[in-house]
Amino acid sequence: MDVMARVTSKGQVTIPKRVREALGIGPGDAVLFKVESERAVMKRIPDLIELAGSVEVPLSKRNTPWEEVLAEAHEAWAREAMDIDES
Repeated sequence: MDVMARVTSKGQVTIPKRVREALGIGPGDAVLFKVESERAVMKRIPDLIELAGSVEVPLSKRNTPWEEVLAEAHEAWAREAMDIDES
């Protein structure tokens, strides 16, 4: 779908209704612009609340403090990096 829009003197663009509908964009939604050579690609960024429950948390990890989860993840990444370096 190709839809044109004009840039205002303030550098703003109204996202055309057809594009908003196609991407499911509504008031307050966040979008990401990615510049690729001479074009910009825009996509909707899902709200983290929408993602809640989409990944099952193992019983052993439920109610684990976030700092502990991060520390374990960093340790795992470091181990993986060392394994890659030794290969």
